[in-house]
This record gives sequence, C-alpha cells and structure tokens, in this order.
Amino acid sequence: MAPIPTPPAEPQDSPEGYVGLDAPNAERLARRRGWSTVRSLPPGTVITMEYRVGRLNFEVRDGRVARAWKG
Repeated sequence: MAPIPTPPAEPQDSPEGYVGLDAPNAERLARRRGWSTVRSLPPGTVITMEYRVGRLNFEVRDGRVARAWKG
C-alpha cells in the first residue's frame, strides 16, 4: 500500500492581519508569505467548504479585505 502523503506546512501567518488591506496588495503579500492559493471573493459568494491546505480566502468589500480565513 502506498504511504499517505504529508501535506505541506501552511505559512505561519495570521489571516486577521490582512483585514483592512487593499485587495491587490493583500494578495501579493499573501503569496510572498507562502500561501499557494489566494482567493478573493465578493461578500455573499456561495462557495464549497472543502478545506485546502495552503489556501487563503479573502472576502473583499469596496476593494478592501473585510474578512480572511484559511482553507
């Protein structure tokens, strides 16, 4: 049987630190800090709730990050 792969470690970074930043700069910063996927979403967007290691989600309102969370 093949071994179960070990997912890569997530960046040691707090999503709350992105709240209030303008979206393009927040995305660039997140990528520099090691997030493999950065997803910006308008408020109320319907999304699936699967957890993806290395993904950072932003809820963007009026061009600024209003909420940020992992997965």
